[in-house]
Amino acid sequence: MPYCEVALAIPLEQHFFYSVPDSIQLKPGVRVIVPFGPRKLIGVVLRCNADPAGIEPSSIKPIQQALDDDAVLSPELLRLGRWISDYYFVPEGEVLASMLPRNAPVLKRDRIVLTATGEASLNNPSTDGSELAVLRRIAKRNGIRRETLRPHSKLVQKLHRRGWIRYEQSLEARAAIELAAADDPTAIEATDRHDLTTGQSAVLCAIERKMDSGQFGVVLLHGVTGSGKTEVYLRAIEHCLAKNRPALMLVPEISLTPAMAGLFDARFGNRVAVLHSGMSDNEREEQWHRVRTGRSDVVLGTRSAVFAPLNRPGLVIVDEEHDWSYKQEEAPRYHGRDMAIVRARDAGATVILGSATPAIETRHNAETGRYQLLELEHRVQERPLAQTEIVDMRQEFVETGKKSFLSRRLEEEIEKRLQQHEQNLILMNRRGYSAFVLCRTCGHSIECPNCSIALTHHKRFPRLLCHYCGHARAIPKFCPECASEHLYFMGEGSEQIEEALQRRFPAARIGRLDRDTAAGRGRAAAILAAFRNHELDILVGTQMIAKGHDIHRVTLVGVISADIGLARPDFRAAERTFQLLTQVAGRAGRGDLPGEVIIQTYYPEHYAIRSAAAQDYAMFYAKELGFRQVMHYPPFSVLANVIIKSPSAENALKITGRLGRHLEAQQKPGLKLLGPAAAPIHKLKKDYRYHFLIKASRHRILADVLHSCRDFARTENFPPTAMIIDVDPQSFT
Repeated sequence: MPYCEVALAIPLEQHFFYSVPDSIQLKPGVRVIVPFGPRKLIGVVLRCNADPAGIEPSSIKPIQQALDDDAVLSPELLRLGRWISDYYFVPEGEVLASMLPRNAPVLKRDRIVLTATGEASLNNPSTDGSELAVLRRIAKRNGIRRETLRPHSKLVQKLHRRGWIRYEQSLEARAAIELAAADDPTAIEATDRHDLTTGQSAVLCAIERKMDSGQFGVVLLHGVTGSGKTEVYLRAIEHCLAKNRPALMLVPEISLTPAMAGLFDARFGNRVAVLHSGMSDNEREEQWHRVRTGRSDVVLGTRSAVFAPLNRPGLVIVDEEHDWSYKQEEAPRYHGRDMAIVRARDAGATVILGSATPAIETRHNAETGRYQLLELEHRVQERPLAQTEIVDMRQEFVETGKKSFLSRRLEEEIEKRLQQHEQNLILMNRRGYSAFVLCRTCGHSIECPNCSIALTHHKRFPRLLCHYCGHARAIPKFCPECASEHLYFMGEGSEQIEEALQRRFPAARIGRLDRDTAAGRGRAAAILAAFRNHELDILVGTQMIAKGHDIHRVTLVGVISADIGLARPDFRAAERTFQLLTQVAGRAGRGDLPGEVIIQTYYPEHYAIRSAAAQDYAMFYAKELGFRQVMHYPPFSVLANVIIKSPSAENALKITGRLGRHLEAQQKPGLKLLGPAAAPIHKLKKDYRYHFLIKASRHRILADVLHSCRDFARTENFPPTAMIIDVDPQSFT
């Protein structure tokens, strides 16, 4: 009997061999149901006619069922899955599972089957009549669904206690989703096309030449906000389709997808499929099948859309390539931008990385010749960038003698815009009403019981909420530590800013966009649509309002607490602050009316804030690159964050000590070990955490030490979930 090699979505770094019955036809990329201990799991076939060398044939179990007639993962995607597994140190089965629609291809059913004792009781004259009737029903079908016998639940429980029956879980193939009537994949709805500027034309010609070469290549399209990068993307996709190759475009935020989807739909009609996690499982699966069957050859989506089943894409676009939301923070911890490049390399495609504030690593790759640099230095129609002003809130307090969220300058400018019937964006990059609750008597702050983080006060609900694990509790009247009633709510959030603006400008129509108001399907799109249609005068929000929105009546952008991110324990804190401020400043003055930006800060001397106010990327890049070089951070090194976690603080510390001694023995030239240390959030979702930051001059050196960590964990019998390896980490919290 032939054998096949199968990857399962479990946290084990190995594949499994199964025999293939004559009745089952397989090929790599097909999903199968296989036995795994007492369970039945879904796996993906990696190899057929495999040689299970060293494994006793009698111990190899047969595949139970093939779920697909044809491969659902192409050879290209299987290769990509293998690459991700190797690079990010994550089980291949977990990677492949993340590439597929979230809808399970099978339905799990609880079944009841007879035990040997139950079978013997069928022929026992002393068996009770009602019991015998149930046993015969089970025997007749060689098992029965548990819900079928729900009317006899008490009797079933009795038979189970006797050991006459047992419960097991079965997997039944799920009916394939019904697709809409076939569309003509070549049909396009004609729309108005914007005339290209001289700069856009030059950039597009360079991109088309690269595409025409048929060779893999990466272009960094560095264009100021409002320079018309989106129109370049659309024209490049048209060129790709004319060459009969599909195209893929990634955007960082779900909230950006509806507006971009409208542009794509207007330009490419039913050729477009949209993929993002905000869709229902059925919607996402339907779109996925459209792509797989070739009925959609343009894909627009967020991070996971990089796995769309396109056949050899010719163009891959990553918009806002610098955005940290492209990095998956749960396993598998891949970076969507980097996966787009790897996928394009395998397909011989062109990659466009677009941004007004490129990641330091990306710009350095362009400076050193790895990527081709193309620039759009001016806005369309020669519109000027918004005028920017920094307000020193320290001086504001000295002059006014009061603490206020709004400076006098920002209040004046908002009033002016309201009188002129123009629109205002106000950025406060922290959600909730107050950042934390503090007892003025004993100094105790109310923390999450699952995470070592202060609970955030949300007034509208009302409750205290953990933004990491979701734990919620009522707002206390007394300190839980000393019973004092002197509780103080500290640190403003976007909810409090909205309330303060409504008090100050009672006639204004004010909305808010953050994770709280965007919770619920279609809420973010509805809020943005209201703002776009000028049903709102002021929109307050977190970073969700900072990028991708092209609303021509916005003439004022105000930033409250611009330095809020600079205190993060992250070497990218300055870069992210600069990017956020530059991006939100770019929302002002995108129409015929000029824009103005007011940045409120307690740290006006910081180079990230000064560079953003000047909208001078070159100034920031030079300063930041020098810092990175001195401190041996990317792009001058490669990083991995190795985290040890356990529900027991003692166990976490013991395992960390053992791994630390192992890592000390691995020291070599080109390798630097920082730690162990308590993670910035020491307790997260009930797990205590310690981490090691590993720097290496080359990825090969880093990979060697990470392999040794994984081998050591296996040899020392660490629990499978005790160690997390995060390669190229984008966050340390």
